[in-house]
Amino acid sequence: MKKFSLKEILVPTISLFVICAVATALLGFTNSVTEGKIKEVAAKSASEARLRVCKDAVDFEEKTDKDGNIYFEAKDSGGNTVGFAVTTEDKSYGGTIRVMTGFSASGEITGIEILTIDDTPGLGMNAKKDEFRNEFTGKKGELTASKNASADNEIQALTGATITSNAVTRCVNKATNIVENAVGGESNG
Repeated sequence: MKKFSLKEILVPTISLFVICAVATALLGFTNSVTEGKIKEVAAKSASEARLRVCKDAVDFEEKTDKDGNIYFEAKDSGGNTVGFAVTTEDKSYGGTIRVMTGFSASGEITGIEILTIDDTPGLGMNAKKDEFRNEFTGKKGELTASKNASADNEIQALTGATITSNAVTRCVNKATNIVENAVGGESNG
């Protein structure tokens, strides 16, 4: 059995430590440089999504309901409330899914946008397709995902992606509850 000298053990150990320390410092620096831009892009993306889910709106006012949930009141060019936009998240197959849901002033869903999703390509990622997202438009109240949707409060689940379908539906239901809470209760801005 060969004996190892202290030098044979220490040199590779210190080399690995230095490499890891330099890589960590570079990653930290890169993160600090790009952090502002990432936040800016996310804010712009959310703003564009609000306009897509609330097509009658030209401006949005951030509000907070009595439970601390943030939502946006959609305003027309005259400053009248024409709807609401709410971002919610839930656990999906590939991780956290974030969904923005738009509502008319009467509480009817005007559209949904998938903001973040990391599910299986060809299955769960189909939640981003118009065919699935458009199923929510015009619905009102508590919804469920079903393999054979036939009732007004049911959404046709994606084939092979029931977990994703349920996650999106839970996000929309959370948003519905926030809007009902905000409209039915006192809110502030």
